Amino acid sequence: MRGKKGVSLIFMLILVLTWGSSFILMKKALVYFPSDIVAAYRMTAAFAIMLVPALYYLFKIPFKTFLLLTLSGILANGLPAFLFAYAQTGIESYVAGILNSTTTLSTLIIGVLFFAYKAKWLSVAGVIVGFAGIIGLLAFAGGKTLSFNFSYGVYILIATTAYALNINFIKRWLGNVPTFPMVSMVFFVTGICSSIYLFGYSEFVSIVRTTSGSGYGILYMSILGIVGSALALLLYYHLIKIADILFVASVTYLMPVVSTLWGMGDGEVLGLAHVAFILLILVGVFMVNYHDLMGKIKNRYNTKVIYKSGK
Repeated sequence: MRGKKGVSLIFMLILVLTWGSSFILMKKALVYFPSDIVAAYRMTAAFAIMLVPALYYLFKIPFKTFLLLTLSGILANGLPAFLFAYAQTGIESYVAGILNSTTTLSTLIIGVLFFAYKAKWLSVAGVIVGFAGIIGLLAFAGGKTLSFNFSYGVYILIATTAYALNINFIKRWLGNVPTFPMVSMVFFVTGICSSIYLFGYSEFVSIVRTTSGSGYGILYMSILGIVGSALALLLYYHLIKIADILFVASVTYLMPVVSTLWGMGDGEVLGLAHVAFILLILVGVFMVNYHDLMGKIKNRYNTKVIYKSGK
């Protein structure tokens, strides 16, 4: 048991550092390449590392499941990759990291509107608190105006909505698909399309040939795709299976801390107002998660009690 807890802790820390660092990696990659190339390369790299298992499972899954996994890949990886990269051409990396944590808020809203999810009052209040924090953060971030920050931040909010749609989508139609086939296949079509665009229609090759230091940009994008997308997603799904729910939930709360520290280390300004609104967003996310977390903790406790009493 101690060994499993230790492994869970290591996995959680790896995920927090990996996903929390993805925003600064995007920022660094954008120094050398435009946002469309950063996103396309990221998807191509993830596709390349998962190509062998994807080909293995390609003819083993029903065609309907393949189509559903393709749609999931677009919602969870393809579309957000382009949206996040473009958003970070205008807003600070730590702001992108904080806004990413609002996926839970979007998940609740999508679930209520389209998937007949019944929300508790605390969750509704959490959405209100969270969005108040979002507006406040965008009003102060980077010393820019609310309208300027929102014009870029809205792309991240669209991306988190896509994440939220995918979460509800998976729960309803892909819950029985094993982890490894799911992760390998979600990058298949998005990866093929991204690689065609990257090498056939973008300025990627030209920039590599003419831009000094572009190799650093390729390194940043490769880490984003291979580690931040493909391997981290495998790790995350495995963590869900072996860890307590609090371990999994901790990723949501600790990831923005890492992205903020990276941003500060890179010279991004963070004042008291920023901290206050960041905390407000995280409080809202916690309020939305509260009943789900408490319910799962209670179920886990009851399971342990039943197990011990049956010995």
